[in-house]
Amino acid sequence: MTVFRSTAAALMLFASAVGAQTPNRDPDVAARQGVAPVPAGWQVRLDRPTADRTQISFATMGPGLHITSGPAAIFWNPSNTHRGAYNAEATFTQMKAPTHPEAYGLIWAAGDLSGDGQNYMYFVIRGDGKFLVRHRAGAETHDVSPWTEHAAIVKQDAAGKQKNTLRVEVTATSTKLYANGQMVKELPRTGMTANTDGFAGIRVNHNLDVHIDGFVIR
Repeated sequence: MTVFRSTAAALMLFASAVGAQTPNRDPDVAARQGVAPVPAGWQVRLDRPTADRTQISFATMGPGLHITSGPAAIFWNPSNTHRGAYNAEATFTQMKAPTHPEAYGLIWAAGDLSGDGQNYMYFVIRGDGKFLVRHRAGAETHDVSPWTEHAAIVKQDAAGKQKNTLRVEVTATSTKLYANGQMVKELPRTGMTANTDGFAGIRVNHNLDVHIDGFVIR
């Protein structure tokens, strides 16, 4: 019995040591072009407080915006605060395939984005043509609609490029989510989706290269 316990303990210690030496297989990758000044008026919040902000490039490029991550983050301009009925829309182009599916898209109904009580909804897509709707409250997230494939979402091509126009349409009774002009989900204004007032902005996950055109809220 003593020999068995000693052997088991040794195996556990060996496994712990190996685990500690195993590197992160998909670490955050710093933006190759370096960190440019954030576009005027915009702010950035990282998902992980310990992540490195200098690994993200967020800059104006032509008439649009360009984000190269690094760690996952949200991007918003405090002037983009809306109440009642409104639409938030942007065209997203994934420039190349990530090492594994990563998501990007729109946030809305956002508040306290610089504080511990951050709260927002997000509608994101990924290269395999699936979308997700999720709610963040503080450090927790809750799925509103799980990953779902939809024919309206253009998948990434052989080169890893993917282009889609996403829209969040807030009405008096529901929030409608569109991809390329086709509604993919309607959320009643109840529970987590009841309060739709707040900031609208952009979300880009880990290690992506995404161009954003036509970001507008009206």
